[in-house]
Amino acid sequence: MGNGTSIGRVRGLGPAHEGAHHWLLQRFTAIGNIVLMSWLLVSLVMLGDFGHASVVKWLAHPVSATAMILLVISLFWHARLGLQVLIEDYLHEAGTKFAAIAALNLATIGGGAFGIFSVAALAFGGNA
Repeated sequence: MGNGTSIGRVRGLGPAHEGAHHWLLQRFTAIGNIVLMSWLLVSLVMLGDFGHASVVKWLAHPVSATAMILLVISLFWHARLGLQVLIEDYLHEAGTKFAAIAALNLATIGGGAFGIFSVAALAFGGNA
C-alpha cells in the first residue's frame, strides 16, 4: 500500500452510492402499483360484464388504456428491481450474475413490451 493516510487508502472502496436510488425506485413503483391496481380493481367491479367485447370497449377509452399501460410498465419495472436485488445477493460468480441479470432484463423488457402491445392492440382495434 501507499504512504497515504488510513482514510485516503480506503476512500472509494465503499458503497457504489446507488443503493438509495434503487431503494427509492422500488418504493415509488410499489406506490404506483398500489394506486394503479386499486384503480384496476374498482374499474373491473364497475364493469360488471367480463366478456371480451366489454373489456375491449372499456380499453378503447384513452384513460383506461393509458392507465393499463402505466400498470404494465410499473409492474415489470418493480419486478425487475426486486429480482435484481435477489440476483445480486445470492449469485456470487461474476459470469453467472451477469448472465442472470441479462436474462432478467430481456425477460422484463420482452414481457413489458408484449403487455403494452396487447393493451394497445385492444385499445386501437380489438384485434389482439
